[in-house]
Amino acid sequence: MPKNKSHKAILKRIRVTKTGLVKHKRCGGKHLRSDKPGSRLRKFRIDKFMPSGEAKRLEKMLHRRLRGRDQPRTTSRRSPSPAERAAIKAARKAAASL
Repeated sequence: MPKNKSHKAILKRIRVTKTGLVKHKRCGGKHLRSDKPGSRLRKFRIDKFMPSGEAKRLEKMLHRRLRGRDQPRTTSRRSPSPAERAAIKAARKAAASL
């Protein structure tokens, strides 16, 4: 069976942070800037984080788990460090020997 391909156009337009939030640029800030007030142009410079509903839509296109703005950090899983992994293994071994 063929592999699922992630949507390349979306990958070029967004950045996924370490915690799983989706950053994207706001629309309308690239051309026809002369008639827009400075306060509005300054807001365009700030990267925006995508809400959970939009992030869920992107999950289907990227074939991976994303967190979104209003979801808690516990929804994204973090891989254990080598030290934590060794501790888990030792705890399992001790439980199995009992």
